[in-house]
Amino acid sequence: MHPTIAEQPVRGVVPSTYVRLLYEYLEKRGVATAALLGVAAPEAADRGSLRYPVTAWRTLLQRAAEHLHDPLLGLHLGQTITPAHFGVMGYVLLACPNLGAALARTMQYQRLLYDVNPMRSTMDGSDLLLEWGIEQGRPGPLVDECAITALLQLINNATGRRIVATEIRFVNPAPADIQPYREWFGCPVLFDQPETSIRFPQTLLALPLRQPDTVLLNVLERQADDLMAQLPPSDDFEQAVRRCIARLVREGQPELDLVANELHVSTRTLHRRLAASGINFKELRENIRQRLAEDYLADPRLQLAEIAQLLGYSEQSAFTRAFRRWNGQAPYAYRLSLLSSAAN
Repeated sequence: MHPTIAEQPVRGVVPSTYVRLLYEYLEKRGVATAALLGVAAPEAADRGSLRYPVTAWRTLLQRAAEHLHDPLLGLHLGQTITPAHFGVMGYVLLACPNLGAALARTMQYQRLLYDVNPMRSTMDGSDLLLEWGIEQGRPGPLVDECAITALLQLINNATGRRIVATEIRFVNPAPADIQPYREWFGCPVLFDQPETSIRFPQTLLALPLRQPDTVLLNVLERQADDLMAQLPPSDDFEQAVRRCIARLVREGQPELDLVANELHVSTRTLHRRLAASGINFKELRENIRQRLAEDYLADPRLQLAEIAQLLGYSEQSAFTRAFRRWNGQAPYAYRLSLLSSAAN
């Protein structure tokens, strides 16, 4: 089994999707699952609306791993997940035009998919970096490995091809044998890291998905918004700020005082809480605009003037100058490079 991590408070919840997935996995192996886990199987129609504390989810995984004598249960279980397990959210991801758009929705609706340590997305040179910190504690190896494997499996399913990351990192101590991780992920896998992360080549964002459907996507996103509205308030302040900026950006340049007013805090409080996490408001706003711009440019139906308007620019030329500053090339050239990568 994995080395033991010292117990510490862990916050967050996971959707019933994962518990139902574990039930299916164990029942296929002839295990009396209800007796082993001590909880009833979630109804298939639930589609993740029921939430389980991540500490309870960790306990269920530990019981199953011990019963199966399988320290790699997180890897094995994550590989069995499908978009259908997530109901509306699974179909939202499938209906996106490309991988970049699907990952953007994953960020937007991540509380419906995995509401523990929030996912952060940044561009690091020519790579996309997805990171999970330990702000809400360390759920442990089985939980983390199942979540990362499930995310990659969903990406593989949506694109219809095996996606290989450049590098995978885990915050947890290294297991006795890391070779199974290297074999499944197909890339270097590091342990004892400050954050859990996945690194991808940026060019993969242009990969088309197997079932894009813009009309269906709009319908499904409205359903996902309704599900988000039913969730209890999140105590993740940074994510609340990000969502507020993304919502206000099309109306112009969201200033600190406007965002603070929307979040019902003072500008001083907003500045202080962001600074405590090492976040600069203006840099955060620019990062959100950049990510939205890249998402919009991946959709060939949107004209550059429309994208500029969606991002709150009064003139297309101002958007072009900003995008050159972010990416070192004009928006049109960036779009051409995405289309060329997808064609190849």
